[in-house]
Amino acid sequence: MNATRFDQLIDRRATASEKWEKYADSEILPMWVADTDFMAPQPVIDALHQRIDHGVFGYTCTPAELNRLVIERMQRLYHWTINVDDLVWLPGLVCGLNLACRSVGDSGSAVVTPAPVYPPFMSAPRLSDRSLVKVPLQRDDTGRSVIDLDALEAAITPDAKLLLFCNPHNPGGTLYRREELEALAEIIIRHDLIICSDEIHCDLILEPGLSHTPIAALGDAIAARTITLMAPSKTYNIAGLGCSFAIIQNPELRRRFQRVRKGIVPDVNLLGYTAALAAYRDGDEWNRAQLNYLRGNRDYLVTAINAIPGLKLDPIEATYLAWIDVSAARLENPPHFFEQAGVGLSPGRDFGDDRFMRLNFGCPRALLEQAVDRMRRALLNELPA
Repeated sequence: MNATRFDQLIDRRATASEKWEKYADSEILPMWVADTDFMAPQPVIDALHQRIDHGVFGYTCTPAELNRLVIERMQRLYHWTINVDDLVWLPGLVCGLNLACRSVGDSGSAVVTPAPVYPPFMSAPRLSDRSLVKVPLQRDDTGRSVIDLDALEAAITPDAKLLLFCNPHNPGGTLYRREELEALAEIIIRHDLIICSDEIHCDLILEPGLSHTPIAALGDAIAARTITLMAPSKTYNIAGLGCSFAIIQNPELRRRFQRVRKGIVPDVNLLGYTAALAAYRDGDEWNRAQLNYLRGNRDYLVTAINAIPGLKLDPIEATYLAWIDVSAARLENPPHFFEQAGVGLSPGRDFGDDRFMRLNFGCPRALLEQAVDRMRRALLNELPA
């Protein structure tokens, strides 16, 4: 096996993979949950072997080198100056969304989020005894889905205390431009909101010439109102090791965030820290190769899907997650239809729009081509007898 051979087919069955176990007793190709079918970078694998060989797995703390790597990374990539006190390490990004809801406002406060969006954005407010206000995305002239700022302003009531934001957006892969973020920041500041910005896909920018901008990096005023969530998990395919972090530069906001996690959210495990450190220290070259492969998959998929009657796929700027409009196919039950065709996709209804299905193209091209062929055959009534 070669960690930079993204076209190699790795058998993930019988490994307790959530992605593959869902369809363990069938021939359905799992193209749903957001992990890739690629090996992690070799430096990550080597670091894990070295740590395992040490043989002692006691309680651990955040490696000082990992803190330094993240601080340096934010400065190098985004010209964003943070310090070690701003970092809060977490065993996952979803718990960060839930902690943000619990640490901003009070019981009954409103949390605003764009929709469609990653399902925990909609469940976290309810689990935190907050009300949920959804603001629709709108398509711009190029087919990008972005938050409707006019609708956002109209949705902000005195009860609204928190905006959950996703950039790059999941689903759809929109990467927000600096001027769009500046307009959003102005609204947040004017309405006295806190923003929790999920930026977990920030290292997966597919469109050449584009770059990510953390909203907190725009200036001190918005930084003081921002909980930024990031992780190496999606980029380096190490989600199963559970290592994420929040950047919270406002000391009082950070104290509230840390207070509501006490006794509930555990610390990161030592192998999660080991993998994150190796990924951020030695994984950039591997990710550049991965991005080239994902761009090829993206370009193939956009062309292939848009050639299938009844399906439509807009440009994907970031992530390995395609948001496919299936409304013209007039399917009674799209998830069931595609599973019957042998392809397991994420139902759009889980994200707030049942006209769509989400497809994970972070896989070898041969697998992707097989999935698309099954979808095409099913929609053209060409399934073999």
